[in-house]
Amino acid sequence: MGRIQGETMKVTFTLNGKEITADYEEGMSVLDVLREVCLIKSCKDGCSSQAFCGACTILINGVARISCGLKPTSIEGKEITTVEGLSEREQGILSKSFVKEGAVQCGFCTPGLVMRIKGFLDKNPTSTREEKAKAITGNLCRCTGYQRILDAIETAEEYWRKDDSNISGPPRRNKFFGENYGFERTIIPKTDGVGDSSLRYRGLDMALGKKPYIADMDIKDMLHGALLLSDHPRAKVIKINTTEANSACGVVRIFTAKDVPGKRFIGHIFPDWPIFVSEGETTRYMGDVIAMVVADSMYHARAALDKIKVEYEVLEPLDNPEKALLPDAVKIHEKGNLLGHTFFERGDVRSAFDNSKYLVKQQFKTQRVEHAFMEVESCLSIPTERGVHVYSQGQGVHEDQRQIAETLGLNNEDVIVELITNGGAFGGKEDLICQAHTAIASFLLKKPVKIVLTREQSLLMHPKRHPMIMDYEVGADEKGKLTAVRLRLIADTGAYASVGAQVVERAAGHSCGPYYVPNVDIGAKAVYTNNPPCGAMRGFGVNQTSFAIETCLNLIVEKMREDGNEIDEYDIRERNILREGQRFGTGQKMTNTVVGLQKCLDAVKDAYKNSKNPTGIACGIKNTGIGNSLEDTGRVLIKILENEQLEILTGFTEMGQGLFTLLTQVVTEITDILPSQMTVKSISYPKTKCGMTTASRGTALNTMAAKLAAEKLKLALKSKSLKDIAGEEFHGEYITQFTVKPGTKIDNPITHFAFSYAVQVAFLNKEGKLEKIIAAHDVGKAINPMACAGQFEGGIHMGIGHTLSEKFPTTKGIPDSLLMRDLQIIRAREMPEVDVILIEEPEEVGGFGSKGVGEIGLVPTAGAVTGALHKFDGKWRFELPVSRK
Repeated sequence: MGRIQGETMKVTFTLNGKEITADYEEGMSVLDVLREVCLIKSCKDGCSSQAFCGACTILINGVARISCGLKPTSIEGKEITTVEGLSEREQGILSKSFVKEGAVQCGFCTPGLVMRIKGFLDKNPTSTREEKAKAITGNLCRCTGYQRILDAIETAEEYWRKDDSNISGPPRRNKFFGENYGFERTIIPKTDGVGDSSLRYRGLDMALGKKPYIADMDIKDMLHGALLLSDHPRAKVIKINTTEANSACGVVRIFTAKDVPGKRFIGHIFPDWPIFVSEGETTRYMGDVIAMVVADSMYHARAALDKIKVEYEVLEPLDNPEKALLPDAVKIHEKGNLLGHTFFERGDVRSAFDNSKYLVKQQFKTQRVEHAFMEVESCLSIPTERGVHVYSQGQGVHEDQRQIAETLGLNNEDVIVELITNGGAFGGKEDLICQAHTAIASFLLKKPVKIVLTREQSLLMHPKRHPMIMDYEVGADEKGKLTAVRLRLIADTGAYASVGAQVVERAAGHSCGPYYVPNVDIGAKAVYTNNPPCGAMRGFGVNQTSFAIETCLNLIVEKMREDGNEIDEYDIRERNILREGQRFGTGQKMTNTVVGLQKCLDAVKDAYKNSKNPTGIACGIKNTGIGNSLEDTGRVLIKILENEQLEILTGFTEMGQGLFTLLTQVVTEITDILPSQMTVKSISYPKTKCGMTTASRGTALNTMAAKLAAEKLKLALKSKSLKDIAGEEFHGEYITQFTVKPGTKIDNPITHFAFSYAVQVAFLNKEGKLEKIIAAHDVGKAINPMACAGQFEGGIHMGIGHTLSEKFPTTKGIPDSLLMRDLQIIRAREMPEVDVILIEEPEEVGGFGSKGVGEIGLVPTAGAVTGALHKFDGKWRFELPVSRK
């Protein structure tokens, strides 16, 4: 049982068949009692007692309940069952069903779903797919798009009342390459090698809550931190009074700006983000940190925050990016309010417009969106002889290492950062949110310190998807061939830089979509405001401009039809897609692999052309790798351990996309060593330096690095056994550094080393409800087809939310709501069927021909869905989100 420090009360109940009496403090929920007192870690806290996400689902007297919204008194005398209390057979059926069907990605939501499904199957021996979707609607999953979870329920249902629980064989939906549409694929990959749908690395443990996240970790003598955030988006901090808080129950120390031993301003690219806002300085958004309490428990640390008294001079926030660009606008930062400006042009746009048969001029607006990863930010730091060992769930251990070392005034080698299971990120964990604070406390106190944010703090602090205003002009000739594009884009990048300038650069670079446009004039600005920061989020700005350019093509089709032309939305796309040798929007010449885009179109042609319902179509293109003049590197280190075991080390983050699984597959492909002999870890060693896990580059770069390392190992094994080479290391490094920034004046300005392509078709039913999406995606090489399909299904789920419902509005810099339910994320019962078709056009750069799949899944979605809605009711949608049908 865990230790409770303050004044306690008692509750008696039966936990997994054993009667216990637990002490608890005022304000604790049933989830808190289970996790902190009973040390049941399978129950996850995803929403901080908002009783919304379902990650904490348990059974109370056999009925599934969300435990974070219940008071301990409500379970007096009740029978509580958690994953730990399921029979071995039940655990086996449920976990194996999830893993077999590809229903585990980041894994944070899975134990809660397991308990929900256990309660459902006990009472419903058979059910329809719709009934299954309704049953799990109380549980949120941000990764999968729910389809494979429903598959897992179907598999578990099949075995639930059988004696046989030996679940094996291919997943229920294993037609990944268009077999349902007449395509054939006869390649039989090596078992657990490249091209096989190998099972998720440690997937069984994740399904049962046995693979710990940072919030699950307990260290001897560990202290707990809590952060005090600003009360105002823009206010001068006059005085921070910690006197009362210092004497609060359990408080060890309170930290403010003056306690930072090294640099106080951090940032992935621009160091403009203060770890603490100091007295005399002005806050820039509601997520600014004023102080940190460290105490003997999380509850005491959080309770003491209320006792810190902060005196402010409240100032009027600047919350409009267009006003922020005015000459007399208040400066958010000393250098001004323009964070970044991307501009490039080719040809003569004005002349092209003058000579165009058709001209479209339209403004588009998109909204701010929250990532809503299931696991909130957390960090654990342990002091070492020279510095700290930090356990992080960020997206780049080496970038965390650099910034933490700077804040502590240490050398990089004095800080080790190790990835612990990441419960989803989608770009939202690139920035240093609480890692620096945790490290400072641990380093100065010489004690282990853990910080876990509340969901409300998470929503306040980390960057979001950029709201954008896009003014497009698009010209076309009499045949519908594009002649010119002009774009002026303004993005609200919020309070701090993050990677906002790079997001806008990417949006601008992809502003012509996957189409050949001979004349372009592109300008895009990222603008500081007092709104929440905006940075990386799945799609990285490309899905915003994709929505706009795809709609512009549809507007041209309408004009052409008015003139009597027989053309549809498929035709205009086929006439304009990029071909080998033609120039991408930035001027980069496309290679022969661009044929993958035509193959995607071919794959959906019949389904689109033969549809009798309202149907929309959109194409997509998304870079693989950061590019734009920056280095893209993958590094892998294979260490040979005792007992013929391998440890695969990298610097990229496993955050649900399946990277660790893919690395085992590559090593198996080259060496024939079984995945069961391998462990995989991300840690900030010099030989594993990879940079941030972003830009859909992890698979392409790291499979190549793993291949190079594995080939060295294979060579060594020609003359020796694994036992003979225990203790040796095999290093693989793959570097690409030949890209340039948009606007570079050379013949072939290569801005990215590879591109992924997609075509999506959205089908509505007769009532106008989104019923199905067919998604054809060129992946280069599907290292793991089931994982690829899962990424697209999850990306499309996020893209549908971006299109129809999701938003994170603010008023004068203050979020309108900090409730997860108000994010309007699509639930299981609302999700349409998604049918993925994988196209393999191997890329010249990337392991085994692979390229990015993590982001392209949602790039065309808004264009396809809004196109279908226009077919249904004749109304054009120029702003997201659109109203839900």
